[in-house]
Amino acid sequence: MSELTEPLTGPRLQVVLPDESPDMSPKTLVELGVRAEGLGAHTVWLPDHLLPPEPYGSAFGGVYEPLVTLAYLAARTKRVRLGTSVLVLPMRDPFVLAKQVATLDRLSGGRFTLGVGVGWAREEFAAVGSDFTSRGARADEALALLRHLFEGEGAFQGRFHAYEQGVFEPRPAERIRVMVGGGSEAALRRAAEWADEWQGVDPAPKAFRAARNRLRELTRRPVGAGVRMAWAGGEEEFAAAVARFRELAASGADSVAVWFGEVEGFEERMVRFVAALR
Repeated sequence: MSELTEPLTGPRLQVVLPDESPDMSPKTLVELGVRAEGLGAHTVWLPDHLLPPEPYGSAFGGVYEPLVTLAYLAARTKRVRLGTSVLVLPMRDPFVLAKQVATLDRLSGGRFTLGVGVGWAREEFAAVGSDFTSRGARADEALALLRHLFEGEGAFQGRFHAYEQGVFEPRPAERIRVMVGGGSEAALRRAAEWADEWQGVDPAPKAFRAARNRLRELTRRPVGAGVRMAWAGGEEEFAAAVARFRELAASGADSVAVWFGEVEGFEERMVRFVAALR
């Protein structure tokens, strides 16, 4: 599209890009991101997995590494925000991640949101030599270290990571937005302490309201409350998906991120869904 459509009114429509097939060209993935921007999406997200068990498919996603891919997409877009939904934080070296995030923030003109979670696939943690049982504690410390590198001064001492001296650059010009995904009490507490946004995973509207209210109990900071859902095709499912989007909007969702299924037919489903919301 040569002209960008104005963003939709109501809750921010976000798009979870398809990244489930190693047979998909990365060009296709990027073009879908460009198309989502043209349709008025507020944010496009990419999932993350490093070494999941077979089969890859929709259960895992994240074939193409999200930070590298989003850096390329940043050069092809102008307005849409770019983010990870979600990057498995305990599997990542936080020093390397900080450098990647700060660089991507500069490349995108401040459009990057670091969406993180603690992961759920014990087999994947074992495959990469990462401890599954301490993943929550390591995620919390990594968030503290990232904020320190981006905004703090001096040494950092933690349980898992520490440094006495060193210079971190590029420092972000503005605060890096952080999104925490997940519906557990621990995820809500993590979002309350560190995040600018929280994203639930396909809860019913009643469950979403309860989680959003709990988040507001945990912090007085303004933390956006969003949700991730899916419509992968089918006529009956289409009507239900549009209705679910509207129910979530009525329940107070600030944003709704939609995955439109695997790559075959993704663009057509995305266009149809957006048209139904206008």
